[in-house]
Amino acid sequence: MTGTTVKRTVVEPPSPTVDEVFLVDPSITARRRQRIIVAVSRLALAVLGLLAWELTSGRLVSDFWISRPSAIGEALVRFALDGQLLPAVWVTLIETAVGFAAGASLGILVGLLFGVSPLVARVLDPFLTALNSIPRVALIPLFILWFGIGFETKVIFAATLVFFPVFMNTFAGARDVDRDLIDVIRVMGASRVDAVRRVLVPSALVWVFAGLRMSVPFALIGAVIAEMFTSDEGLGYLIAITANQYDTAGSFASLLVTTMLGLALTWGLTQLERRTLRWRPNTD
Repeated sequence: MTGTTVKRTVVEPPSPTVDEVFLVDPSITARRRQRIIVAVSRLALAVLGLLAWELTSGRLVSDFWISRPSAIGEALVRFALDGQLLPAVWVTLIETAVGFAAGASLGILVGLLFGVSPLVARVLDPFLTALNSIPRVALIPLFILWFGIGFETKVIFAATLVFFPVFMNTFAGARDVDRDLIDVIRVMGASRVDAVRRVLVPSALVWVFAGLRMSVPFALIGAVIAEMFTSDEGLGYLIAITANQYDTAGSFASLLVTTMLGLALTWGLTQLERRTLRWRPNTD
């Protein structure tokens, strides 16, 4: 007798599509629905606010005081056509970026130093607390006296606003690290530098990025305030000159551009945080 061989064909099920995955996991569908609701609600609130502003101006409140969205849009177009807008944004952006980088770097270094050495923290803490208590605006005349009215004054003033939030968050993150982990890695033969690099810094990154996100608007505020006192360019100068000319629409237009710049910088830092801290669960 001759045997008959039966060949069986195994048919693999097709891979699920994106829509099928959403149907399977209700949490994904819920998060997507929530994002849509949040986006639509934000857009609706913005439209309603602008519409109420436009209808109120000139009727309930004089447009000399609050202007109106349509006039602000015209002022933005005027600034763009006159060639004032883009150079002002560029100058403020450079000052903000350099001041933020300088203040954040120094804040992270000092915060880690305090976290590594409690003795240094106890010695220097009252001095930093005293410096943090000084009103920053009061420093501008001294900065003008020391550094002049050039680029350095804006950068240093922005850095002073950035330093303390980053320092305090970094220091808090360094103190929050589990000391048992450091002891274990030291017992395994790691040096003090290895303990800082492999345990202390990664554990404090969440706190560091919290301080960085908090400090981005401070850097922009510092650059703009310094420009209002010491500059003939930048968004701060544009705000000051339009206010001096009683150009309410121009002042609001300058403030709007400053706000959009701050939102863009914050968004960019948030994206960097997500890429750096990929191990964190996504709570969006």
